[in-house]
Amino acid sequence: MLICPGGGYWNLYWQLEGEEVAAWLNSLGVTGIILKYRVPRRPDEPEAEPARRPLQDAQRAISLVRSKASDWGIDPRQIGMVGFSAGGHLAIATATSYEKRMYQPIDDVDKISCRPDFAILVYSGYLKAKDKDALAPGLVIPGGTPPIFLAHGGDDIISSPEHSVLLYLALERAKVPAELHIYAGAAHDFGVRTSDHPYSTWTESCARWLRHQGFLEPRPNK
Repeated sequence: MLICPGGGYWNLYWQLEGEEVAAWLNSLGVTGIILKYRVPRRPDEPEAEPARRPLQDAQRAISLVRSKASDWGIDPRQIGMVGFSAGGHLAIATATSYEKRMYQPIDDVDKISCRPDFAILVYSGYLKAKDKDALAPGLVIPGGTPPIFLAHGGDDIISSPEHSVLLYLALERAKVPAELHIYAGAAHDFGVRTSDHPYSTWTESCARWLRHQGFLEPRPNK
């Protein structure tokens, strides 16, 4: 699974939303690959809009991982993404823009599909249009979008839960398999850390969803 840390497209929260996430995935028997996409924003990337270069990096990364599947012992049909905050936007942008590569192909790797097989979005931003209940401009859900899992905090003031709600509704309209969890009292940046709060159970719900979708082997019976 490709891991996309958040950071508002300005920086990367490498430990909380990268290394700790990789450790969680490893505990499930999943290979975690942290994507070091380009930040901070370049001068030609407006602050209020998603930066475009990270999408180029994510598309290239999916194709590269798929090209190495045999060498790395992974299934090329089970390569997903998990993203947090801005990284969540990057995950859905990659999952919905697979028909058009956002850069000029440079080698044979770019002939390999850049469509992730599933995506997990956690307290994502940049999904909602400003001042109206609609998806952000440029975010379109094609019918071939892979299954999506969404988790968000109900009290998130950095990226409100409406971002995930609107995306979920759009996925439903497009008949894309999707699951949404909103946790009352949860804010932003909870990552995969355990606590006494219900939001820390999102990782368990996500693992069950992955098994139901066929991306994780069932737990062995004791």
